[in-house]
Amino acid sequence: MKTTYYQLITFCMLIFAGPVYPCTTFLIAGKYTSDGKPILFKNRDTETMQNSLVIFSDGKFKYLGLVDGNDEWDKMVWGGFNETGFAIINSAAYNNNIGDTSEYMDQEGVVMKLALQTCKTLADFESLLNSLPRPMGLDANFGVIDAFGGAAFYETGNYDFSKYDANDPDIAPAGMLIRTNHSLRSDPEEGFGYCRYNTATAALEDLLIAKSLKPADLFGATSRNLFHSLTKTDLRDNVPLKRDLPEFRFFIDYIPRESTSSAILIIGAKDQSNAKDIMAYTILGFPLTSVAIPAWITESLYLPKAVAMRSDLTSPICTAALALKDKCFPVKHDRGWNYINLSVVINKENNGYLQLLAPVETQILNETADLITQLELGNKNERDILLLYNRIDNLLEKKYKELFDITLFD
Repeated sequence: MKTTYYQLITFCMLIFAGPVYPCTTFLIAGKYTSDGKPILFKNRDTETMQNSLVIFSDGKFKYLGLVDGNDEWDKMVWGGFNETGFAIINSAAYNNNIGDTSEYMDQEGVVMKLALQTCKTLADFESLLNSLPRPMGLDANFGVIDAFGGAAFYETGNYDFSKYDANDPDIAPAGMLIRTNHSLRSDPEEGFGYCRYNTATAALEDLLIAKSLKPADLFGATSRNLFHSLTKTDLRDNVPLKRDLPEFRFFIDYIPRESTSSAILIIGAKDQSNAKDIMAYTILGFPLTSVAIPAWITESLYLPKAVAMRSDLTSPICTAALALKDKCFPVKHDRGWNYINLSVVINKENNGYLQLLAPVETQILNETADLITQLELGNKNERDILLLYNRIDNLLEKKYKELFDITLFD
């Protein structure tokens, strides 16, 4: 698949006027994946670093949501899926409401929660958008999949929306759609995220060609991608010698950023009869200092302790990842957040945080893949999911203590 429109984009925005939350998202329709399952992904950037997972039962359907660690945790969801196989994520667009002076805004998390509570299909989501009062308080690209083969982005402003169907070969020749922080239907000189769009496009197209869509590959192409499409700089090409010898790199407009708080990769259901198979891998805290952890909606509503929200509105793995992230960005004065100490992330001693955590995550992903296969064959059930959760929690507790002297669970 060749890029057309964005090959013409040769600039990126390095300085923003006001707060910008630069998420990177994509989806792939199920008919283009080897197992028939659609894929939905969000690398989340926000000012709220504490993220957790919660399973809700406050709607028509049970649903799993990625939430902020603040007092509005139960009012907004920033990505998730429900028991019918419906899933949704978003990225802020910043160019759907050009010239609009409406003051009603920032309703994306509210709408996604409502969608998870009530929607089963893409058509349901379209009906929901059509039913909302105007202005809707939205400026977003919503990525949506369902258990009926649906996969689309909805570029949405205060008064209308446009659908981009991943099953339409004229729109998505390989079934993949990518969105960062602008909508394609609007002025290409407005919005943000062009560098990240180009980085993600190149990396994901390579995976599609190689037919390699495993979670590790997808996270590597996005949340752990250290290539910059404008400067053609790959931070992996010239890594520091030692972890205790700081080396700083300018860290703007890579997909992972100082503002990245989490990533969620949702593997959808291949059809309606297998809706219960929908699940997600989440990386909470910071992708370079955390690991991917699986989650399903179980009858018991249990989650791994590492990702579940505690009474203080934090999750253990997010807290641990943020403690390590602080060492990645130790310069607190001036604009120190623009510079990452690459030495503690990757180095030639192979003891950077990302390097030390790689085998831990590989073990988790391999065990999860094996369980998924057995679940689909009918050889395993919810009890085995809960046993996997327990093994993952024990592994993480041991490794974060052993590797970083961090106590994961009180």
